[in-house]
Amino acid sequence: MPSTDYAVEFSAAADRQFGALPRPVQTRVYARAAALATDPRPSGCSKLAGEASTYRVRVGDYRIIYEVHDAEARILVLAIGAREHVYSRRR
Repeated sequence: MPSTDYAVEFSAAADRQFGALPRPVQTRVYARAAALATDPRPSGCSKLAGEASTYRVRVGDYRIIYEVHDAEARILVLAIGAREHVYSRRR
């Protein structure tokens, strides 16, 4: 079965949060988000409880919260931030 690359998109909120990160963290977060295109559910990702297709991956002390839309081959990054803040922002 051929591998399908997913399109990775950032929500407006995630784009703002990404821009507020320190430059070295931006580099690491961007690389991790880009890697989701070839493996949307990498080792170490966790499915969020109560969410149909929402996952999180760690990047050091930061988290990327994203949705996987398999039918559209699309990843939508919803939030990026420090662990202690990223979950509360989504409520």
